[in-house]
Amino acid sequence: MPEAANIWSATVLSLFPEMFPGPLGFSLAGKALEMGLWRLETVDIRSFARDKHRSVDAPPAGGGPGMVLRPDVLAAAVDDVRGREARPRPLIYLSPRGAPLGQRRVQTLRDGPGVVLICGRFEGVDERLLATREIEEVSLGDFILSGGEIAALALMDAVVRLLPGVAGSPLSLQEESFSKGLLEYPQYTKPADWEGMAVPPVLLSGNHAEIRRWRKAQAEEITRRVRPDLWRRYVVEDQGE
Repeated sequence: MPEAANIWSATVLSLFPEMFPGPLGFSLAGKALEMGLWRLETVDIRSFARDKHRSVDAPPAGGGPGMVLRPDVLAAAVDDVRGREARPRPLIYLSPRGAPLGQRRVQTLRDGPGVVLICGRFEGVDERLLATREIEEVSLGDFILSGGEIAALALMDAVVRLLPGVAGSPLSLQEESFSKGLLEYPQYTKPADWEGMAVPPVLLSGNHAEIRRWRKAQAEEITRRVRPDLWRRYVVEDQGE
């Protein structure tokens, strides 16, 4: 088990802290959380509201639909977390206009001390908060969620499963999609024949060199067909090595 000062730690700022750990309380992530391989703290944004109604939002300046999270309330929450940090962690706002989250960014987050995640709601957060607190905007994709909580769970799950001691076999992480710039090759198991379809003979041959070549060729073909954007980047990077 890592020393307390080196444990990967996530702090989530949310209007709905009861949503955590949610699915991260189960399976590998849940066991790792119980074992102290990573830590999770939730912060209720509403607890930093300054009026008796505990208001956290206001109408958008200039008019328009919906409400916007106030910068004074969010800044108070962010600054409180920042003031308690022994080691500065990346401050991330889950936002549909952010940079797409990729496996490389996940790996860099894994290698750091942890993350502080801001979960937006309504029409988002006041731009001045993003400008004054050096906040990184991250997106899961080109779609809209009701809030940032589900995105925060996804980001944490992607990182936690890479932490030392969490996965059953570290070797399995090296063969996954995106780990080497390719989508993963097809997987098969028992029975050898099922509904008229057989496991490819090479996988039953015992020839590990042939199996590795077959799997790489399959991964390349699937990536070329399904994700031409990944394939183009893979080709460029492979030629550059």
